[in-house]
Amino acid sequence: MYIDQEKCIQCKACIPYCPMKAIAYDKDKDTVEIDFDECVECGVCKYSDVCPTDALTQQEMEYPRMLRSQFSNPLVSHPGTGVPGRGTEEMKTNEVTGRFKRGMVGIAVEMGRPGTGTRLFDVEKVAMALAKEGAHFEPYNPVTQLMEDVNTGKMKNEVLNEKTLSAIVEFDIPQSKLADVFDSLKKVIPEIDTVFSLDLACRLNEDGSNPVVKIAEEAGFKVSVNGKMNVGLGRPLAKEA
Repeated sequence: MYIDQEKCIQCKACIPYCPMKAIAYDKDKDTVEIDFDECVECGVCKYSDVCPTDALTQQEMEYPRMLRSQFSNPLVSHPGTGVPGRGTEEMKTNEVTGRFKRGMVGIAVEMGRPGTGTRLFDVEKVAMALAKEGAHFEPYNPVTQLMEDVNTGKMKNEVLNEKTLSAIVEFDIPQSKLADVFDSLKKVIPEIDTVFSLDLACRLNEDGSNPVVKIAEEAGFKVSVNGKMNVGLGRPLAKEA
């Protein structure tokens, strides 16, 4: 996104709409400008329709810049998954996909948020730390599809400096390795310049108890237990093997 200076009247109406604070008024030049490096191409400023002269202009984007829009603009779908926004949603529908079997834990590391964002080089740091613990990265996930090597979590060099509102590293791991995953995450935290939240998805024990809560709490993570049922989403419930 950029501001057409021939149309802009410096009204500053667009400034508060940027979730990354990438729009600012330059007193010396008397111009309102977008920091191109900080802009995540989410389109919020444009879609807000606050500019009285239509000065906010969406430029043609090429790879890898277009990744910013694919991860940050909820109206844009990822070409590799067909899912808009951050490009993945199947972790929330395990009752119909059956992706996570008993004894396995599905994990999503949700990196970045509006106001902070995340660089993909920070996403790579987390992915590489998790790969060392044997993480099996979800192939139907746009972060995985940017990896050069899914065995190491190494991402393609040309994408590393791209910035997005958020991105999700999604994988599964045997329940017996969960404590090791928590240890690796805690070690990599000082190396990344963003925030993240951790999602755990698993099947309940036969008695209805949750098999991962105690492991997470012992690792020092505060757990909020939630259930989600999608009533089939028009598909039959998955059958256990």
